[in-house]
Amino acid sequence: MALSPNLRGSLLMAVAMAGFSLNDATTKFLTAQMNFGQVMLVRGLVAGVLVFALAYHQRALRPVTILFKLPVALRVFGEIGGTVTFLASITYLPLANTSAIFQSLPLAITLGAALIFREPVGWRRWLAIAVGFIGVLIVVRPGVAGFNQFSLLALISVAFCTVRDLATSRIPKEIPSLFVTLLTTCVVTIVGGIVMVPLGGWTPPSGSASVLLALAAVLVLIGYQCVIMALRSGDISAVAPFRYSQLLWAMLLGYLVFGDVPDAPMILGASVIVLSGLYAFHRERIRNRMQATSAPSMPPDGL
Repeated sequence: MALSPNLRGSLLMAVAMAGFSLNDATTKFLTAQMNFGQVMLVRGLVAGVLVFALAYHQRALRPVTILFKLPVALRVFGEIGGTVTFLASITYLPLANTSAIFQSLPLAITLGAALIFREPVGWRRWLAIAVGFIGVLIVVRPGVAGFNQFSLLALISVAFCTVRDLATSRIPKEIPSLFVTLLTTCVVTIVGGIVMVPLGGWTPPSGSASVLLALAAVLVLIGYQCVIMALRSGDISAVAPFRYSQLLWAMLLGYLVFGDVPDAPMILGASVIVLSGLYAFHRERIRNRMQATSAPSMPPDGL
């Protein structure tokens, strides 16, 4: 029996989040043996070869000068900052905590689109954004017992990834997504080699570590490919909420692999973030439906 587009897209998004979470757990496990700069370097080399082969096969290769187009450059800049700060945060934080903070990314993107691109955001979604960031504060708990300064790195990573995703939306359509991915992978790999030096330099990986690094690279590519397929299969408003399944994976893997048990503030904050994000998606879906069915002369309802 054929799956409906929305169901297929939702399943693909769930698979993507599983891939990303398994990659995060693998990377965190490897940082006990080597610094995260080396992980970026080796993982990037493997991923770069795979992406190059795929881009060559699909004739998606373009001149490297595309890197100097402002939206592409901003996307690469955001990816670099987001990767470095995210890997640093998962090195010192439980996976579930970092993932919970990262669930605020859709709200941050909505906020950025409203402030930078002047996209219309009504009071209900403004309220969802405010409540979501209150949830972030509950997870981070600044100024109280249990505060971990590395939580700030996860917040900075969200900011960098917001820049990345907003810039991505402004990349000209004629530039293949696969080539942008290849450029990003190459630059992030180079940065990993640079960051590796002050973090302690090269540590010869064991055979098992080399296999895990290759696995991490493959998991990242599976995640990105499934996200693309998911967003092209179903409605974004139906598919996007399944991004939050990553938090469940992070909690499960954090417990099984590292023995991390989420505490009450983390669970409460994560719940607030997820519920506010789901509500924001719900309001966006209503807004899109009303725009599709309403006459142009009808006034907006404050969504």
